[in-house]
Amino acid sequence: MAAPRALYACDPERSRGRLFAEPESPTRSAFRRDCDRVIHSTAFRRLKHKTQVFVFHEGDHYRTRLTHTLEVAQIARAIARQLGLDEDLTETLALAHDIGHPPFGHAGERALDTCLAEHGGFDHNAQTLRVVTALEHRYPEFDGLNLAWETLEGIVKHNGPLTDASGAAIGRYAGPGLPLGITEFNDVWNLELSSFASLEAQVAALADDIAYDAHDIDDGLRAGLFTVTDLRVMPLAADMIDDIDARYPGLDEVRRGAELVRELISYLIGAVVAETERRLGAARLNSVEDVRRHGHVLVAFPREAEKAEAGIKAFLKERMYRHARVMRVMGEAECILFDLFARYQRLPEDLPPEWLPTGQAAESETDRARRIGNFIAGMTDRFAITEHIRLFDSTPELR
Repeated sequence: MAAPRALYACDPERSRGRLFAEPESPTRSAFRRDCDRVIHSTAFRRLKHKTQVFVFHEGDHYRTRLTHTLEVAQIARAIARQLGLDEDLTETLALAHDIGHPPFGHAGERALDTCLAEHGGFDHNAQTLRVVTALEHRYPEFDGLNLAWETLEGIVKHNGPLTDASGAAIGRYAGPGLPLGITEFNDVWNLELSSFASLEAQVAALADDIAYDAHDIDDGLRAGLFTVTDLRVMPLAADMIDDIDARYPGLDEVRRGAELVRELISYLIGAVVAETERRLGAARLNSVEDVRRHGHVLVAFPREAEKAEAGIKAFLKERMYRHARVMRVMGEAECILFDLFARYQRLPEDLPPEWLPTGQAAESETDRARRIGNFIAGMTDRFAITEHIRLFDSTPELR
């Protein structure tokens, strides 16, 4: 059952609006409209052929970026519903959170970051902002999707503030500085980078972690990288497996693993809701502005669940992400993007006509590199492989 709308939830009736003024929809809230725009975007459709862990052609039943995204949205809405938050905004942020990812998952991000090292680097979060504010070309009056301020804020700050009160980059950006895609847009429309984002954005961030943990265990089991018994090294999983074996003696491995994944999702959702309710009760917030000014994250795992969740990630890192088979395929995938980037720099005529520079003004080296980076980031795994086959004599099979 859904909780009544909380005082600290984002209210579409009080949205700060859009960068480009538009008439309100007579049938949809501002956040529902944003959600629909994300779903109908070209970048969202491309997620179906972008790697999560396994390249798309390795099997039909492994997660892709699209199926991962849908699972994040389902979990995020379940949490938002129990907390009395705006489900449409939460869903929008969950559906949009990965549309800036390049092909081949994190391997593709590493490759593009290396290629663009002298031109500001590559950050998938900044690329998501660039997609929804500039790279989508679907509307006659503006580039991008013209999303509401609260949606853009959530896309950029779902993992917390990016700067301190003085404007200095913090956290993961403390060393390299803020990505260009974020600073350039923030100069146009202030997203208040030193404050926390809404609870809806914080929920989407935690839902991403829960979905990763659960479905990567499921995919790892399916791929034969480890067994259900192997998961007993984690105390939480061991207790759940014991309970499953007691309730369903003799259950086959496929159903045994699926039941474990369901138990993990239910446990982590319940833990997040309970801890968040505890923190909200202590904080005594009366508005979304109170959330932004609170100074601490409010949507979180309790300590015991946080430790268990970290254990899941550590297990997956060792047994899945760093598995020799996965590492080999991802290394070959990085080489494909290195090859494509170098080729387009050397022979720009190999780019599609719509990706060639327009106008008579000379283009800087950085502008050219970032234009090529935007093109490659938008590729699916399949298109990147096809382009490599077209342009080179030999292409890795990625198997």
